[in-house]
Amino acid sequence: MNKTRGITIAVAVVAIIGLGSVAVGGKMPPVVAEVKAAGDGHDKESGDAHGEDGHGKEEHGTAGEKETGHGKEEHGDEGHGKEGHTEAASEGAHEEEGHLELTAEQITAAGIEVVVAAPRQMSTSVTFPGEIRFDEDRTSHVVPRVSGVVESVRVDLGQAVKKGQVLAVIASQQISDQRSELSAIQRRLELARLTMQREKELWQSKISAEQDYLLARQAYQEAEINLANARQKLGAIGANLNASAGNRYELVAPFDSVVVEKHLSIGEMVNEASTAFTLSDLTRVWATFGVTPKDLNKVVVGKPVTVSAPDLDAKVEGRVSYVGSLLGEQTRAAVVRVILPNPEGAWRPGLFVSIDVTADKAQAAVSLPESAIQTVEDKPSVFVRNPEGFQLQPVTIGRRDGGYIEVVQGLAAGTQVASTGSFILKSELGKGSAEHAH
Repeated sequence: MNKTRGITIAVAVVAIIGLGSVAVGGKMPPVVAEVKAAGDGHDKESGDAHGEDGHGKEEHGTAGEKETGHGKEEHGDEGHGKEGHTEAASEGAHEEEGHLELTAEQITAAGIEVVVAAPRQMSTSVTFPGEIRFDEDRTSHVVPRVSGVVESVRVDLGQAVKKGQVLAVIASQQISDQRSELSAIQRRLELARLTMQREKELWQSKISAEQDYLLARQAYQEAEINLANARQKLGAIGANLNASAGNRYELVAPFDSVVVEKHLSIGEMVNEASTAFTLSDLTRVWATFGVTPKDLNKVVVGKPVTVSAPDLDAKVEGRVSYVGSLLGEQTRAAVVRVILPNPEGAWRPGLFVSIDVTADKAQAAVSLPESAIQTVEDKPSVFVRNPEGFQLQPVTIGRRDGGYIEVVQGLAAGTQVASTGSFILKSELGKGSAEHAH
């Protein structure tokens, strides 16, 4: 053991002293060679002492390591190849996402129209919930002007009637008395006329005094006054002046309208306070809505509005005709009214509507028809035309006006996009996504 340690120290000293000679000459000094030989001999003896078992283990371990390492290396190369293939496939799918390849013939056959995004003047509007109501200027509550019993009802609920058309007939004692009085006055008038004519002839013939003629003429004039008064009484209640009508009182329509309420039945007793019918001219209606104080400066008389009914899928243009001067006690809003033409009767009172009041107008840098905007993955998007077909492009939208939508971000003016038939492209894109997921 001591001998081995001494040999090791000697080798180290000689190596330090003779380092330069070894580097230059390439030969080992004799002392070093001697020490080396001695060391080799010692190592050999030590190795023989250990036996062949250690050497076998070393070789076995080395071979195992090499084999295992080689296998790991090959496995690693294989795994790397699979990973690269997956990344390439993912990158290719990403490049194809949102892209549809279509020829010009296919686009034409599918009925897809292409439009150009362009600037457009658009209006900013404020939307209010509203309701269709009767035009109160053309709505009448028809009441009998005399008391009596209903003999007949000539119209039904919802029926259109003309001005002067008979709605119902009422038997009234009051009418009978007034017509009887009119008939008596007419006869007295005729008698007074004959008396005056006779007295005039006698006075002209110098047979009677002029005073008799004057008295007869006065009686005739009084009879005329009484007749006019009787006629006015019947006219005031809308009764027929024909004495042969007896006690029949006819309730008539005051204008062309529709019967919207009926409260009469045969045999019913009515009086001057009874509402028999409610008539309304439905060729014109009101759209009313409430406006809070913060929006009153945007709603003034004469402002154009658009009234739409989602349930009817209908729109009509109008103008503000009235803005209330007072705020409602419950709503704290002013009542605003719009007069709408209703020749077809589609706008029925009681219908809930949306009323868009035009606030101001401004130029939109980019606008498209509403049909060009499709919602894909909860985002408004358009299909941009390119040489291969179409490319999906998400956009940010703004105002809507007259069937057009402002594109705030994501599209430049002059870009061609699919408009009519763009939903077909959306469907094809959905099919492609489903197949790719499968």
